[in-house]
Amino acid sequence: MKRRGFGLAALLAGAFALAGCDAMMTNGSAGGLDIPDVESVEISEQTMKDITRELSTDEFEGRMPGTKGEELTVALLTERFEAAGLQPGNGESWVQEVPLVEITGKNFAPLTITNGETDLVYDFGPEWVGVTYREDAATQLANSEMVFVGYGINAPERGWNDYEGVDVTGKTVVILVNDPDWENENLEGSFNGRAMTYYGRWTYKYEEAAKQGAAGALIVHDTDPASYGWNVVESSWSGPQAYPQYGDNPPARTTMNGWVQKEVAREILAAAGQDLDELSAAAKSEDFEPVELGMTASTSFENDFRSFTSQNVIGILPGSETPDEYIIHTAHWDHLGRCTPAPDGDDICNGAVDNATGTAALVALAEAHSKAGAPKRSLVFLAVTAEESGLLGAYYYAANPIYRLDHTVGGINMDAFLMAGRANDVTVVGPGKSELDMFLQKALEADGRRITPNPSPEAGYYYRSDHFAFAKRGVPMLYVDGGVDLVDGGIDAGMAVANEYRENRYHGPKDEYDENWDWSGVMSDLQLFYRIGRSMAMSSSWPNWNEGDEFRSTRDESCSYSETGC
Repeated sequence: MKRRGFGLAALLAGAFALAGCDAMMTNGSAGGLDIPDVESVEISEQTMKDITRELSTDEFEGRMPGTKGEELTVALLTERFEAAGLQPGNGESWVQEVPLVEITGKNFAPLTITNGETDLVYDFGPEWVGVTYREDAATQLANSEMVFVGYGINAPERGWNDYEGVDVTGKTVVILVNDPDWENENLEGSFNGRAMTYYGRWTYKYEEAAKQGAAGALIVHDTDPASYGWNVVESSWSGPQAYPQYGDNPPARTTMNGWVQKEVAREILAAAGQDLDELSAAAKSEDFEPVELGMTASTSFENDFRSFTSQNVIGILPGSETPDEYIIHTAHWDHLGRCTPAPDGDDICNGAVDNATGTAALVALAEAHSKAGAPKRSLVFLAVTAEESGLLGAYYYAANPIYRLDHTVGGINMDAFLMAGRANDVTVVGPGKSELDMFLQKALEADGRRITPNPSPEAGYYYRSDHFAFAKRGVPMLYVDGGVDLVDGGIDAGMAVANEYRENRYHGPKDEYDENWDWSGVMSDLQLFYRIGRSMAMSSSWPNWNEGDEFRSTRDESCSYSETGC
């Protein structure tokens, strides 16, 4: 998952903006929704500790899909789901098979940029990274003409096309990260101001470059708009990479997708007689025109690849009255496997926080719901694979649902619990998107806590974890993170914990289990998630996306074809 960075001014401004949320709740209902009261229950901290500890041992090798780590993870979750009182979630099976291909690049040549006279040469890893989505034994980008295409966005509904007037077929496009208006102080602008849209995500930029016929796509890394440092890019984009098996009719794909350090991009553009800062400023306008650089890019590398089947693990607690209506809980079980070594030589990215904690939470919540007895609706617990490779397990389930999506009321996603201690708040990623906010608000009232909206909307976190795969297909999903206003130390302490994790452990070998962790905040969050899931499962309402939300029309269309679901 992609961890946020905190901005105090944005946090406080957002908190004031949502100060009126308390007024929505009256006597267990909001806006006509049926939101039953839910009593607190005992949720096992020991379960959280045991499963998080085991999943993040070196024996699990960082839980890379298709490895021994996956075998051990699936076996553990199957055992614990069954012991928790769940039933197999896919007929008689606990798993859903997810067909993937793993591609591992090796023997990387430098990235060489030339204008026919001068060569600029950059080393793989510290200065650039690249991968291919094609199942080719060898990848070669040879003398590919370079074009700067601003933010690489083609959005007709917003009157924006960064590719207008240029043919990039066979060329290498240089793209800025995030959206054109990411520096806005508010949420107003062609692309929602500070709040990143899907157009700002690297996944979209590579997809659009491929549709335009580009041979290569290079995103310019910049820590602030990316919301993570180069160390994260290097760890995440080196080593084995998993992708869907595309079959006989694959979508358009570039030859090579990659990233370059910001100062590398600056040097390349300077050699082309251009200035990165000036081009970046120009790219913020809908009148921007792409710039052919008069430079070519070349590199090559070899690939080892294998096709394999990974697995989503799924269990269900059938409902007592309307078992064909479902509340879904999601968390990804995978991590990066072996990655860029730490200074001490440790090269296993154990992923204790990200996301052994969320995976353990599925089991702990399943235990609590089972002990409380079956609610009216069914509760589904889905541990998905290959989130770190691009939400692949979640996308596969959403495209091939075991339980119909128009019968899925909504869900909660859990992606990495920081050990920060108890907080007075929770951080809502994507607040104001759906009526699920009302279920959340009532649960918060019962716990004496409050909402803090995502303090870094420019990072686009709502589009960067497994719930997004369901949201794209219309299912309302909540993504709630731990709070930042800690009971012990306030906002400063919360920011310090998040920053320490992001800078020192996120997507690195030091995301390891610690016996001295303070679990009090995590257990408080789980009590909140229990209340939300339980109230949704005991409700008769079908919460929808709010009017005007980007996913509302998809849900409405889905429901229009359903006679028995939403």
